[in-house]
Parts: sequence; structure tokens; C-alpha cells
Amino acid sequence: MISTLKQSIRQYKKFSLLSPLLVTGEVVIEMLIPYFVGNLIDQGINRGNMTLIWRLGGMLFGLTLVSLALGMGASYVSAHAAAGVAANLRHDMFYHTQDYAFENIDKFSSASLVTRMTTDVTNVQMSYQMLIRIAVRAPMMLLVSIVMSVMVSPQLSLVFVVIAPIFAVVLVSIIRAAFPIFPRIFKGYDRLNQVVRENIRGIREVKTYVQEQSQNLAFNKAAQFIYRLFVKAMKIIALNSLAVMAVLNISNLLICWFGAKMVVGGGLQAGQLIAMFSYSNSVLFSLNILAMISVQMIMATSSGKRIAAVIDEQPAIKNPIKPVTTLNNGDILFDHVNFKYRSNGDCQALSDINLHIKSGETIGIVGETGASKSTLVSLIPRLYDVTTGAVRVAGHNVRSYDLKTLRDNVAVVLQNNVLFSGTVKSNLRWGNQTATDEELVAAAKTAHADDFIRELPAGYDTPIEQGGNNVSGGQKQRLTIARALLKKPKIIILDDATSAVDTSTEQAIRVALRRDLPTTTKLIISQRIASVKDADRIIVMNHGRIEDVGTHQELIERNDLYRTINQFQAESR
Repeated sequence: MISTLKQSIRQYKKFSLLSPLLVTGEVVIEMLIPYFVGNLIDQGINRGNMTLIWRLGGMLFGLTLVSLALGMGASYVSAHAAAGVAANLRHDMFYHTQDYAFENIDKFSSASLVTRMTTDVTNVQMSYQMLIRIAVRAPMMLLVSIVMSVMVSPQLSLVFVVIAPIFAVVLVSIIRAAFPIFPRIFKGYDRLNQVVRENIRGIREVKTYVQEQSQNLAFNKAAQFIYRLFVKAMKIIALNSLAVMAVLNISNLLICWFGAKMVVGGGLQAGQLIAMFSYSNSVLFSLNILAMISVQMIMATSSGKRIAAVIDEQPAIKNPIKPVTTLNNGDILFDHVNFKYRSNGDCQALSDINLHIKSGETIGIVGETGASKSTLVSLIPRLYDVTTGAVRVAGHNVRSYDLKTLRDNVAVVLQNNVLFSGTVKSNLRWGNQTATDEELVAAAKTAHADDFIRELPAGYDTPIEQGGNNVSGGQKQRLTIARALLKKPKIIILDDATSAVDTSTEQAIRVALRRDLPTTTKLIISQRIASVKDADRIIVMNHGRIEDVGTHQELIERNDLYRTINQFQAESR
């Protein structure tokens, strides 16, 4: 974990090293002040030596100013370094997730990734700032205070030798009791984040089905889980304060008792006793700070492991060493393909798929829900990799292609595609950032989106709300089809991409695709037979296998499943 996280320090190494140096200087000066105060009392005030009082007073004033400057400098550089490291961690996680395959994304929930990039990084940021400043200050203060107390009175300093180990044992016991709770707390944050995200994204469904109460119950359950664990952890950690106060009071009592005897006996001066009280408070204060740091480090360790898990996760799909960077046509071959979503699982999503699709063909894919239709086409752009067998496009195994080359030439339009905040024009240009306005219009016309776009308040410059909530489902689907067409792909996959479009518009889109993309291979997944009946060939999927391939009429004559689906839909109309 540490080796992973430290790579995000990068340009903030100088600040990270400068902060401990400034803190060390600040602590040394602070610990000299009680020593000189004791001398001022004993040698100056008690003896009426004004010259010494002025000299030591000026020295103390100067030391205070220097200590203040060093402290301010340490605060600035530590805050700057910690904020920079946090920014790098978020950058590293976000950029790394962009290389994830769907298999990797399935491993981490979206809610968990958001929590790791926000709450977990904040915990690490706070801890890192402590680590390079307070975590240096506390042990330095402890060490220097003990050294100075030995210089003032070796006998009284034995109090710390007895008290400090006892406190250390108590502190370690508290940390060991609290540590296992925090990983569970962060999993609770993941669940809470998931509930909130689902509620906000599905607010229309929540309102439509009057599920506000059940959503409130789910939120309260997640929030109460975190609350109970935090209370449990804080009860244990609160023992730190009790231990510190007990040790502080005991040490002060011991110093008072033995110190008073030594002052009366002439073995110690009053100023030295006052200095010992200062060092006693410094020792116990530093122990208290170490206890606080330990609590933060417990949280940071749990957060750090979660962050490191994201950064260390190896993408399941990578570019080959010497990739193929040209894709000449839309010819597709499935060669004895088998696929499992989990390599160690028993369930086969696809079994022994053998299929050849010629470039420029229009292929329909039908089957009952769960027949693995979407799984089949997801192997073409390498959203997943086959378990065994091979998928070849234009004569090359898809594993041999440069990923950008492959995915630029294989456009996928899903049933529930996402539009992003911006304008209609900026959303369309996701397909091609350099597309001209004329190309945008041409793609929109093929997708039969141009007419409704021009009716929008600002046409192609109309703002799109987050998720495309200000356009209808059918309009959103036509926009995403136009976006895919701008890639000028060799293969286009429409995965139930016209389910929200009326039948006449859907028919017009199919005709336009045939007319405008004659050499592009078109794969159309649909629940409606009417959407694929004009295809060159239709694939019938059943439980992860290809049951039959043929034209509409051929399948009507020989395939029971296809004939049943067609008959049921005809009767429904």
C-alpha cells in the first residue's frame, strides 16, 4: 500500500521533506524557551538582575518570533503538499479506471469508486499532512522535552521514564481494539453512497411508484450502520483522552511532590521546577498528539488500502505490444467462442459460438431475455475478452488490435445510452471531436434526429441536462445513434437502440442505415421481430447458444422458438 501511495507524491517531494525540517527547528526552539524562562526566574528575578532579565527577555522574544515563523512555514508547506498528493491520488485513480475493462469495473461498484476518490482520499490527505508535520512534531517534542528535563533535573525526569511506557501500553491496546472497525465503516460509506446515487438517478421511478418511504428506510439503515460503528469506535478511542488526563495529573502530582521536596532541600530552584512543569506538559501533550495521530492513521490505513486496490488493479484488457492499427472492413468471425463473466465460475454465458458475418451485411439478433445477445456483441469491441476461442474482425484476432483503432471502428449503441452535460453538438462530437457541422447534420439526418433537433430552442446548441433528462427516450436514442455514426465505423451495433422509437421512425432509420452505410456491417439486437425481419440474416440465440441462423422466412418455416416469438408478437398487435 505504502509503495503504491508514495508514487503520488511526485512533484511535492521537496515540500514533503521541507515540512519536517521546519517542524524540527520549531520544536527545538520551543523546548529551549522553558529552559531560559527558568534561568530568567532563578538568575534574573530572584536576584534582581535587570540586565540579565532584559537580555533573556529579548532572547525569548526573538526565539518566539522564529518559532512562530517556522511553525507558519511548516503549516503552509505541509498543507500544500497534502493537498497536492490528494490531487495526484484522485488523478491516478480516475485515469487508471479509464483503462479498466468491464470485468474490472464489475469488481468495484461505482458507488465504491466515488467513495474512494472522495472520502478515502480526504482521509489520506489529512493523515499525510499530519505525517509530515504533527507526526514529526509530537515525537520530536517528546524526545527534546525529555532531554531538556534531564538537563534541568535528572532525578525528576525519572517520572517520565515510569509514566511514558504505561501510557504507550494503554495506547497500543486502544489502537488494536479500534483498528478492525474502520474497514467496516468505509464499506458502510459505499453502501450509503450507492443508496443515494440510486435514489437520485431513479427519482422519477421513486415518485411514480410512491417508494419514498422504502427509500428513506434504506437510507436510514445504511446511515445507522455507519453511526453504530462510528460510535463503537469513538467510545474506544475516547479512552485516549481519559488516559492522557490521568497520566498528566499523576505526573504533575509526582513532580509537585518530589519537586517541592527538592526545592525545600536546596536541590532544585523554583525556576527549574517551573521548567519541569512545562516539560511535563510537553511530554504528555506530545503523547496525546501521538494518540490522535494513531486514530487518524488507523482511518488512513483503511482508506489507503482501498485507494491502493484501485490503483494496483490490473486492467483485464490491455493493448498488445505490437498492435494492429488499421481495420479495413467489417468482416466478423466467431471461432469456437466460449465466455464466462467470471473465469472461476461455472456458468457459461456463451457456448461454442461459430459464426461468420460478411462485411456490409445487416444481421438481426433475437432471442428471449437472458439469451446472451448483448454478451455476444460485447466481445467484438473487446468490452470483454473471450474465455476460449477467438473473435476476428477483418481477418485479425480482436486481441491483436490497438484498442482505440478497434473501438473507433466498432460503434455500439445501447438501449440506455448516456448523454452528458453540454450541448447537443458537444454530445454528438463524442463520436468525432473534429466533425464539421455538416457532418453532424448528415449523421443526425441518417438517425432521423435532425428534425427534432432543429425544433429545440437553440437547435444544435441547445443545452443537454445531466443524463439527457430534458429530451425524451426516443430522442435520446436517436442522438446516440447519430453520435455513433459520426465515428464512421466499419461495424455498428444497435443493441435494442430503437426500443423507445415509434415503428415508422424505426423503419425509416433502418432504411437510412442501409442507404447511407452500404459497406458498414450492421448488427441489430431487438425484442421485436419487425425490427429485424428485413435483415440479410437473423441469428436466434437461446441460453448462450446460436440455435439457428437464416432469413425471416427460413426461420418461420423451421425454427420453433422464432416462429413462437413472431406469432405472439403478431397476435399482440
